[in-house]
Amino acid sequence: MRTANVNGRLVLAFDDGAVDVEQASDGLFPADPQSVFDRWQEFRDWAGSAAVAGHRHVPFDAKELGAPVPCPRQIFAVALNYSDHVEESAFDTPAQPSVFTKYPTSLAGPHEEVELPSALVDWEVELVAVIGTRAHRVAAADAWQYVAGLTAGQDLSERRIQLDGPAPQFALGKSFPGFSPTGPVMVTPDEFANPDDLALGCALGGETMQESRTSRMIFSVSEQIAWISGICPLLPGDLIFTGTPAGVGGARDPRRFLSPGEELRSWIEGIGELRTPLIAGPGHPHGPHVQR
Repeated sequence: MRTANVNGRLVLAFDDGAVDVEQASDGLFPADPQSVFDRWQEFRDWAGSAAVAGHRHVPFDAKELGAPVPCPRQIFAVALNYSDHVEESAFDTPAQPSVFTKYPTSLAGPHEEVELPSALVDWEVELVAVIGTRAHRVAAADAWQYVAGLTAGQDLSERRIQLDGPAPQFALGKSFPGFSPTGPVMVTPDEFANPDDLALGCALGGETMQESRTSRMIFSVSEQIAWISGICPLLPGDLIFTGTPAGVGGARDPRRFLSPGEELRSWIEGIGELRTPLIAGPGHPHGPHVQR
């Protein structure tokens, strides 16, 4: 099953169009894409029933898509979770998942324009896990039972703020508006032959910047859920950005960051792609506050 957010409404997504959930369910489920996670199993049962099969698939424009999970209560992210990224960052391999948070106001849709607040914004393509059932002190062996689905994401990062000061400020440096594009759809784990082994990557101007597979994670999705839920409960609709592979701009020689006028294309096998147009925002050398 694939769900999406089309103009702020929850839909079931198919290759040839979408079924509006509120209309097809006669109001049993509201249009709000976030609300479904508190009734996830009930929704899964309804979506798989014969009642849905007869509804017409209505075409939609990809640019109408919003973040498939637009208002999570919590967003977690895991740093240094691919060995090649650990190496390029010149850190030691962590003994347990290295977790930080991102703020929900940073979420954006799969085609949404993003303002660059400086000339030091980096890219990080990531698989994003969506929690479907409250998870607290979950064993890794059971963790996939708590996952509603998977989507693609970018953990955009303003490196100066992220790393400046006596202590790094990951949450702030990674939470400017639009710094968490996600989408284009959310896909339930049963749709994949192996949800732990998906190709992912991103490109700028036709040049591939990152390319890897999620099977190369140091800590799998299951292990991340077990670690985080052992400390604080994961709630329905929460997101986990599961880490990025090597190829980020700040680790290149010379360093390479995102520029206004570029489009960042990101993809994950079986989910689809994000196309993120980039413009100069206040604070950027080419932003609207600069005197010319």
